[in-house]
Amino acid sequence: MELKTKFAGFSLKGKKALVTGAGQGIGRSLGLGLIEAGAEVSFTDYNLDLAKKVTKEASDMGGKAHGVFIDVTDLKSIQSGFNEGANLMGGLDILVNNAGIEQVCDSLSVDEAIWDKIIGVNLKGAFFCAQAAGKIMTDQGLGSIVNLCSLTSFVGVPTATPYTSSKSGLLGMTRSLSSEWAGKGVRVNGIAPGYFKTQLTDVFYQDEDWRKSMQSKIPMGRFGKMDDLIGAVIFFCSEASAYVTGQVIAIDGGYLSAL
Repeated sequence: MELKTKFAGFSLKGKKALVTGAGQGIGRSLGLGLIEAGAEVSFTDYNLDLAKKVTKEASDMGGKAHGVFIDVTDLKSIQSGFNEGANLMGGLDILVNNAGIEQVCDSLSVDEAIWDKIIGVNLKGAFFCAQAAGKIMTDQGLGSIVNLCSLTSFVGVPTATPYTSSKSGLLGMTRSLSSEWAGKGVRVNGIAPGYFKTQLTDVFYQDEDWRKSMQSKIPMGRFGKMDDLIGAVIFFCSEASAYVTGQVIAIDGGYLSAL
């Protein structure tokens, strides 16, 4: 007799997932995590070479993966990329809305170009990616969207006002879309990573004083590792969270709870 387990709901076998900004950093790690959980994944990025490189990594792991070009600042690119990804996989069940940028700048020096660039990728781009996925998912009556929020969705950070504004907006977007699409079978949740070293955040980690100071504020006493993020995303993408929507989990070693 086949063993039945309550943990079977965490499997993503047969699910079709698209990850934005998946050529490197957090997006790459989350995409590979979805592969390990059994999903077929379209790794999308504005740098198609990076997307194809991680696609090969996924294939070498025995997974089914595709590299797709998407520039989240271009609405036509979003639409064509989502169409391509869904067509290659034969559907779309999961979106990990990861693409994002950051630029450290004193608020008195922020100009329109900096503001538009960060908001354009992190909030506008994220919304229209969610919309593209939502059109497919609401039609089929099933889907899960995971937005990459941030600790700055909850707290202010000096010299990061455009970024903080974008990620606070993304938290609001997560809550709004979750309430709007819940009745159509689409769940929208998010994760808020704490301090993780990536290509995007490396500039901070080059400052030894900053590293020591920040690490001392994290109750677990260490910075995050990429694997620390994967479990929560798999949970949100799987049937294990079938009754969960509109939630954002901070994955931060206890940083927020200690403030």
